[in-house]
Amino acid sequence: MKTILRAMMLLACLLPGSGALAQVASAPPAQTASAIFAGGCFWCIEADFEKLPGVLAVQSGYTGGRSANPTYAQVSAGGSGHAEAVLVSYDPNKVSYAALLDYFWRHIDPTVKDSQFCDVGNQYRSAIFYADEAQRAAAEASKAALLKSGKFSQIYTEIVPAQRFYPAEEYHQDYYKKNPIRYRFYRSNCGRDARIAEVWGN
Repeated sequence: MKTILRAMMLLACLLPGSGALAQVASAPPAQTASAIFAGGCFWCIEADFEKLPGVLAVQSGYTGGRSANPTYAQVSAGGSGHAEAVLVSYDPNKVSYAALLDYFWRHIDPTVKDSQFCDVGNQYRSAIFYADEAQRAAAEASKAALLKSGKFSQIYTEIVPAQRFYPAEEYHQDYYKKNPIRYRFYRSNCGRDARIAEVWGN
């Protein structure tokens, strides 16, 4: 009897219109792609990207330098070659790489070299780290379009091959959520949003 009952329950789950089957069919697993950007303080660029629909996760870290397993102290002191950066994981069915690029540009100041807002030094440079030829072509095209628009006479944001990404220390991850008051104070005093509004408009 139990065997027959189990068989009937299994058959019911497989019938068209069954709740279990409908749930599986309507919720395909998200595809995941990744992109790496540097835009000054990684606390801020992480917070910005996490607000974009289609982005699944953002991790703060270091990339573009010479030393392995860099620490925050080493990178922030300068001389490591690494930049504070973010690794963005996203669903390409919901947000395209081109859309990520457009979003990135509008959250940085591309008119300055080796600096972003109040943070000065090569470790705070703006950069797009491309993973393959498709990303490189898209990044170059987006930069060229900005220059052609006449909005900027020069753009200092680098477009360079991706290197190994080293996650930052745990206390840096989601810093804006863990320390909201300190984060808001830093961001405001650094003049990030005021300068972005000046560069890009409201």
